[in-house]
Amino acid sequence: MFTLFHHPFCPHSRFIRLIAGEYGLDLKLVEERSWERREAFLLLNAAGTTPVMVDDEQPPIPGAAIIAEYVDEAYGAEMGPKRLMPETVAERVEVRRLMAWFNEKFFEEVSHPLVTERIYKRFMSEESGGGAPSADVMRAAKANVRYHLAYIGWLAQTRNFLAGDRLTYADLAAAAHLSAIDYLGDVPWSEDDAAKAWYARVKSRPSFRPLLSEWLAGVPASRTYVDLDF
Repeated sequence: MFTLFHHPFCPHSRFIRLIAGEYGLDLKLVEERSWERREAFLLLNAAGTTPVMVDDEQPPIPGAAIIAEYVDEAYGAEMGPKRLMPETVAERVEVRRLMAWFNEKFFEEVSHPLVTERIYKRFMSEESGGGAPSADVMRAAKANVRYHLAYIGWLAQTRNFLAGDRLTYADLAAAAHLSAIDYLGDVPWSEDDAAKAWYARVKSRPSFRPLLSEWLAGVPASRTYVDLDF
């Protein structure tokens, strides 16, 4: 069993939870509020960010990209056609490119500002940056999601999955970030039918069920969040 230090609405943590679900890895979840800068957590990851995966037999594994690579190296080969990283170099480059797109670019422009303003700030002290959400930050993030959604739609129209013929890390990274802001009702699904159809396929997978069952007191989920036929 692995221990995953995470936050339920951290998109990177959600990405790792989806990977674990697809690979059948048993995770013990420990919620971590990274803004509190706990000393014990900083000893696991000096960067102070989630997720961090811990196995008693290995050093702590910090960060979504590093955890994803570790899981593929340790368990990917035995997954056969269900492996989430392709075999060829060109295909693996494309998966990594899209992982970086969502875990870095989408995160910076959309999911991080929306989750921070609408969720994290509710629990942060003033000294840690808490307070009222910034309307300007949220407005910019909601504008940015539109071109990302259009890009997802273009990929979904030209391929079976985002990076190629089968489900990969690229799909799980994109879906993890979208799921966090879909909870808030900030994804304009009506603007791209191809992106919506792709997301419906991914969120119907068993690995997604634990995410869809989580609720935040005082912040109800959007109508589309748990609806598999939205």
